[in-house]
Amino acid sequence: MQSRLRVQGHPIQPMLVTFPMGLFVSAAVFDFTDVIGGPAFLGEVGYWTGVAALVAAALTVVAGMIDLWDVPGDRTRRTAIAFNLANTAMAGMFLVACLVRAQSPQRGASVAILIAELVALAIGGVGVHLGARLMRQFDAGRTEAGSFDALAGSTVEIVPPRS
Repeated sequence: MQSRLRVQGHPIQPMLVTFPMGLFVSAAVFDFTDVIGGPAFLGEVGYWTGVAALVAAALTVVAGMIDLWDVPGDRTRRTAIAFNLANTAMAGMFLVACLVRAQSPQRGASVAILIAELVALAIGGVGVHLGARLMRQFDAGRTEAGSFDALAGSTVEIVPPRS
């Protein structure tokens, strides 16, 4: 299976998934620090980090839906749908948390919001597992990246420093 959205032969969606996941984890860390009594501005940083993660997640979901058109209708398709649903559920829970926080003037986190974010991250962890399974299925016929055969055809140009 080849993805429709590619950069130099590599599918875009697996690259995009790392951004919202990392931002959601960062938002939860900032919120945890805010809840345990850290500086108040960390709650607002957590809020805006969550908003940035939602924008990145929206782009990732669009790329996932485009890639889903080309997935064969077997177990791989079911895994791809579950992967996209897990990521969408995680983003949906963070969206609700951000909407609740948007009403407060300082946008600080509460214990309930932090628990919801941790549950969302657990759902995202399932999505990461499913995404890894998809990558193994798609790359089954390709050369392992850890071998020297994977470097065949690659070129590296070494430019000497200017004097």
